Amino acid sequence: MELKVRDLKPNSRWFTITVKVLKLNEEKTVLSRKDGNQHRVAEALVGDETGTILMSLWDDDIDKVKDLVGSTIKLQNGFVSLYRGSMRLGLGRFGSIEEAEEDINEVNETVNVSERRFESRGPSRYRRSRF
Repeated sequence: MELKVRDLKPNSRWFTITVKVLKLNEEKTVLSRKDGNQHRVAEALVGDETGTILMSLWDDDIDKVKDLVGSTIKLQNGFVSLYRGSMRLGLGRFGSIEEAEEDINEVNETVNVSERRFESRGPSRYRRSRF
């Protein structure tokens, strides 16, 4: 399913989106809680004619996007997660980034969907009745 930036919602999964890479922020090194290893992480500002969103990039994906700033890319099997209440576009294990055949000439930079705040809901917990 092909989406536009305006269609993205928290927890959207398994979609394709075509966006222009506007900017790649400085990368940081973080220690993963999952595997205990160090990983590189960076955020890129990407967008289309409907708006922009921050995209989280890890390790080798940073190198792929670094050479594509100013270009249009197609993400397949993307997902949206919340980071501190803010939407982030991401690629999972099965996601891919490739240079798009079509070019996005005009990006709507007045609407950044990552600036909208959402309440992060943790897993629901069973509560025992007091009857």
